[in-house]
Amino acid sequence: MAKSLGIFVTNPDNMQHVLGVTKAAKAKGAKVKVFFTWKGTMLTKDPAFLELTKTADDVSICADSYKKMGFDPSDVPAGLTTEKMATQAQHGDILENYERYITL
Repeated sequence: MAKSLGIFVTNPDNMQHVLGVTKAAKAKGAKVKVFFTWKGTMLTKDPAFLELTKTADDVSICADSYKKMGFDPSDVPAGLTTEKMATQAQHGDILENYERYITL
């Protein structure tokens, strides 16, 4: 298995850390997947979110959490596609298929 890192984001104050860790892991040749859930979905409105979607190999969000935070699920954040408005199965994918895992 190639080097890989899954990042599970729940805290709306951690965008700089999410982006910094992603950049560092990519610089070391790792595959990076980032999944936003609960209050972490508020970071989709952070100006750095688009940069993250261009840096990480895979970025998705929990559509249910996004809705619970008051956002319209049909308003797909910049850098994502409708398919990336996902479920907690994306979290399961990180647990099953990525060598390293962190929560921010």
